[in-house]
Amino acid sequence: MFARVAALTCLLASFCTAQSYRPSGEKPPMPAREFRAAWAAVVHNIDWPSKSGMSASAQQGEMRAILDKMASLNMNALLLQVRPHCDAVYQSSKEPWSPWLTGTMGKSPGYDPLSYCVNQAHARGIEVHAWFNPFRALSNVGQACCASHVSKASPNITKRFGNLLWCDPAETETRARAFGAILDVVQRYDIDGVHLDDYFYPYPEAGRVFGDGRSPAIRRKIVDDFVQKLYSDVKRAKPWVRVGISPFGIWRPGTPAGIEAGIDAYEQIGCDARKWLASGWVDYLAPQLYWRDQPRKQSFSALLGWWRQQGSRPVWPGIATSRVGSSEDPGRPASEITKQVDLSRNIGKNWAGHIHWSVKGLMQNRGGVSNLLAKGAYAQPALVPPMPWLSQQTPGRPNASATGNGSSVRVAIQSGDRSTARYAIQARYGKQWRMAKVVSAGSKDVEISSVPDAVAVSAVDRFGNVSAPFVLTR
Repeated sequence: MFARVAALTCLLASFCTAQSYRPSGEKPPMPAREFRAAWAAVVHNIDWPSKSGMSASAQQGEMRAILDKMASLNMNALLLQVRPHCDAVYQSSKEPWSPWLTGTMGKSPGYDPLSYCVNQAHARGIEVHAWFNPFRALSNVGQACCASHVSKASPNITKRFGNLLWCDPAETETRARAFGAILDVVQRYDIDGVHLDDYFYPYPEAGRVFGDGRSPAIRRKIVDDFVQKLYSDVKRAKPWVRVGISPFGIWRPGTPAGIEAGIDAYEQIGCDARKWLASGWVDYLAPQLYWRDQPRKQSFSALLGWWRQQGSRPVWPGIATSRVGSSEDPGRPASEITKQVDLSRNIGKNWAGHIHWSVKGLMQNRGGVSNLLAKGAYAQPALVPPMPWLSQQTPGRPNASATGNGSSVRVAIQSGDRSTARYAIQARYGKQWRMAKVVSAGSKDVEISSVPDAVAVSAVDRFGNVSAPFVLTR
């Protein structure tokens, strides 16, 4: 009897404190925008999986942990390496399974890692950009290979360089293999982006360069043509899939004045990233600005300022979070990373954003960097910036209802139109609007763990366009 009375009392209390929200004509500010991403490298098990040969369930658990960490930090994009060296971190009829999954090239891990990652990330409102190494055949020539790997199937297009095996970019088959792998993933997987790193031609070693007998100008032409065609092919297949490239952080030594570097990417590895940005052959460029802000010879702010003057598309710098507390840069504090995040927001005029190298630094909370970001720069969620050069057609406004129970608010979202990929939820406390959550289009019942004075729900499409908000006020 006492239990029934207690339950009834709780029910009545809940009913009495329930607060209904009604539609309002209030106009909130546009949702916050910033590209907050991290690379997850598979090669050598740098980031994921932590070692080869793990069970499928263990690999999946590690992936969920990465995505949970990113979601807790209000990050919005994961750049997952899916082709480390002419292999596949996904089900492929073109290339063998990556050995970094099972320990044996060509051996299935028992599930499709890319499909799993996309599903899990999208459920958390996080984009997935598939990261490809287009021309690297092996990161170590001692790696055991299966018969379908390019080193065995087409050895005529490969060249050894030091301890590396490289597919010669000048060979038609090399480029066809890379295009085939990338477009296969674009067409079969619900990815949000295609990403390439800086390995077009291999970096010089001990003063030696890749021995193909071709001039630097011819190499640049080969890579330029590859980049231009890749952008065109991806846009023809799925125009909303972003194409991004992460070149070496310095275009040429001496540019801008006072900048120095150990290599000349333009001359030595066929990388004219300034041209790709200015020509609109990328949706974003992510130069690897892994140095501190000072000294001037490799200054983060000086380089970012220069890069952001080279074109109108976004420049989202790579920042070396994993160098905090590492032998690569002894003494680097976590505050250097938060400083660079702030600089990435304030230098230049194109959309804000940055990419952490790599997600391991955030998972390990190097020097407390994740704590600093959670309390400061990442305190509120943000949408990935839009691509107005591709589309400015906004999705239809969604419908929603909201009910408060005294300690939280439950927002029920009715579907927007077919173009909706995510919902941005904002909340007003007094006169102050804040971003509350970014959720997938499949989220119909969302809880906000507070009781705001107003709630706004906006639909977001695959291009990043945002609908007019549906506003509810109590």
